[in-house]
Amino acid sequence: MPTHADGPGGGSGRRETFLARLWTRGVDGLAVVGTLMIVLLMIMICADVVARNLLGGSLPLISELGALTLVMIVYLQLGAAVRNDRMARTDMFLTGLARTRPRAGAVLSGLWDLAGAAVCVGIAWSTLGIFQRDYAHGDFIGVTGVLTLPTWPFRMLILVGITAAMAQFLVSAAGAFRRAARRAEGRP
Repeated sequence: MPTHADGPGGGSGRRETFLARLWTRGVDGLAVVGTLMIVLLMIMICADVVARNLLGGSLPLISELGALTLVMIVYLQLGAAVRNDRMARTDMFLTGLARTRPRAGAVLSGLWDLAGAAVCVGIAWSTLGIFQRDYAHGDFIGVTGVLTLPTWPFRMLILVGITAAMAQFLVSAAGAFRRAARRAEGRP
């Protein structure tokens, strides 16, 4: 059974279109931003540890910024995890089903991807409301007069990441259903 890594729709690399390559680069780009944020988070934590030991106190914003950064990392890398078929699921059952009944395995994989997209829609909808509220009210993190940052840019990156994951689930579902249709026609 082809994996999501074969391309955004599960097709062969030879037939990959310009838009598919652009999409793949975009999803991978978000994952790279998430990886850079891991490095930033590690630097922030190390700086805070040094400050606590040398200055006897924590650096401002570290706990709030660390919490938001961790959430951003997860959502920015989620689309790449979906595209590369790295989501936790019952692969033991699905792999066996795909081996013995390829069409049923592809249909079940497509349904799994549609369910993932639906969950992402719910998260995106919720995040959109939080983003709008934070932007409208000018919410910020930190200590007034010491160091503050607006929260809306963080919420926006979370929204971008979950939207990309939702779209990737839909692309993957389309690929799975195309595989099922090919199998129904007797093609590999």
